Amino acid sequence: MSSAGSARSTSTSPLREKIKTLPREPGVYLFRDRTGNVLYVGKAQNLRARVRSYFARSGDQRYRMSLLVPRINDVEFVATTNVKEALLLENQLIKENRPRFNVRLRDDKNYLGLRLDPKQSYPRLTEVRRFLRDGALYFGPYTSSVALRETLSQQQRIFPLRTCSDSVFRSYQRQGRPCLEHAVGRCAAPCCGLISDDAYRRLVDGTILFLRGKARELAKDLRARMRGAAKAEQFEEAVRLRDLILAIERTVQRQSMVSTQFVDRDVFGLARDGSDFEVQILHVRQGRLLGGDKHSFRNIRIDDAEALGSFLAQFYERDCDLPREVLLPLRVEGQTTLQDLWRERAGHAVRAIVPQRGERRRLVELAQHNAELALAERSQRKQKLDETLAQLQKLLRLRHPPARIECYDVSHLQGTMHVASRVVFVDGEPYRDGYRRYKLREAEAGDDYGAMREVLRRRLARLEQDPAPDVLLLDGGKGQLNAVEAVLRDLGVGGIALASLAKERDLESPSPRVKRHAGSKREKLFLSGVKDPLLPPPEAPAFLLLQRIRDESHRFTIRYHRELRSKSGLRSILDELPGIGPVKRRALLRGLGSLERVKRASVEELARVPKVSRVDAELIHRFFRAEATGALVKRGGKSSDPSRS
Repeated sequence: MSSAGSARSTSTSPLREKIKTLPREPGVYLFRDRTGNVLYVGKAQNLRARVRSYFARSGDQRYRMSLLVPRINDVEFVATTNVKEALLLENQLIKENRPRFNVRLRDDKNYLGLRLDPKQSYPRLTEVRRFLRDGALYFGPYTSSVALRETLSQQQRIFPLRTCSDSVFRSYQRQGRPCLEHAVGRCAAPCCGLISDDAYRRLVDGTILFLRGKARELAKDLRARMRGAAKAEQFEEAVRLRDLILAIERTVQRQSMVSTQFVDRDVFGLARDGSDFEVQILHVRQGRLLGGDKHSFRNIRIDDAEALGSFLAQFYERDCDLPREVLLPLRVEGQTTLQDLWRERAGHAVRAIVPQRGERRRLVELAQHNAELALAERSQRKQKLDETLAQLQKLLRLRHPPARIECYDVSHLQGTMHVASRVVFVDGEPYRDGYRRYKLREAEAGDDYGAMREVLRRRLARLEQDPAPDVLLLDGGKGQLNAVEAVLRDLGVGGIALASLAKERDLESPSPRVKRHAGSKREKLFLSGVKDPLLPPPEAPAFLLLQRIRDESHRFTIRYHRELRSKSGLRSILDELPGIGPVKRRALLRGLGSLERVKRASVEELARVPKVSRVDAELIHRFFRAEATGALVKRGGKSSDPSRS
């Protein structure tokens, strides 16, 4: 990667002089700030002309000119042989550097879809969040899990493919009897030979056409088969096919016809309010609207054409079925290059069209209207969130509304698997890039205060790389708060507000139970420097936000524990136990023969193993009893089942 140098200000002549040395070739350019962070990644047919346009004296008032250019301190470039290579490289560099001024499409794991592998002996549909290039067919993305499962339910009624995993399938094969899904007509039971391979393959083919929205082709094929069955006097088969056609038609009738042209299309609309950017996609298949997909972006400082072009390049980078037409509200840079790339991926021509009139224009206007509605809804939600943060400022007695809130949670499993987690909320919304997991190394089993001190020391040692939060939220009472206050004093860290949440208990009761108000558990709020706890109204939005952050921290920690507990190997499980190393692991296996015998062994049996002490035996025995019952221990040694949380 070549550099065009740096300067103190983008308006100084040294940077302008160095820009003159850029080649007049296709390539990718990167703008960096004074600290070396990448601000923006772009592509160009002519690198010198494109980069120079950012500093032209034409008074361009586009977003990028007023906000991006003053921050540019350096420009780097990579020359390519053509614009297509530049487009691919641009996408890769955006993923690697995550520039703040680029549109960044979230990773495929955030998309819901269905996967079907035709290479399986009896293919089945599975829900996925990542679209891979593994030879399987992918359908989606779906806007929500509800939309996906509704589609899956419709498919199962019409084309009853198996739903069980391969291991369960083999189990039913050995038993020779089908499952309950077959009894209710939602599985053809290939495990028991109740359907031939050819008939099952026809179900798979029908499923593919159904999920691709090709209902007309599917119904046409089924009608031909129905007539053939009737002609051969196979009347039961003809009736079955007739009912199948009716079921497909009923399903299709629930979808609205939006086009008289039976062409597969994706229709894009966009709306903008300052730096807030909304993209809406409508998926039209065979003239029918099958669903929509929306993407929200914040702090987008480049113009609409550039933002939409970058979004399109990333959106169709996934391995999914591309339509014949992509309808756009405006022309984007590199449109011809995008079409060439899509043709290679799809195996057929894909036209990018900016319609001016007629049916196509009406579809674009519909997508635009949906984008505007989504943007308006987001604006209202942001306004409510700003009001909630203002209330939180008063509740926590801060000078400013809190921008960044971090919450920490500590858990262990009967004194073992001591872990902690951090969740981060920025401007009242989860910031998942800031989530962290911690395996505790120093704190003794059951010492929750020591565990919290260890986590906070590790966290605050990274203030240069990870900015300090405005608020540290803890799950616990005054003791937790005092422990963290001591850590902050020891490290000389100030300017961080502390708060903790704890259940309010009825101390007059024989067994102190959590108080309830209108069916909900009452909670107290402890603040640093405030002697008595606060009891905000349970319905107060600011208080509900704190509870939401704390509950998200619980969820994240419990998920971590489940992952650790799901490890089936002796090595991976016993790695979590303090004092059990490779030598003792080998001794356990030699002495008892297998992992299952280790799990079932009594304390006495474990203690008889060479190199395993009585303390080790008690720890191992207690661990496997807890692992079997799912007793995830929270603060104060109180047990709860994480599977019910």
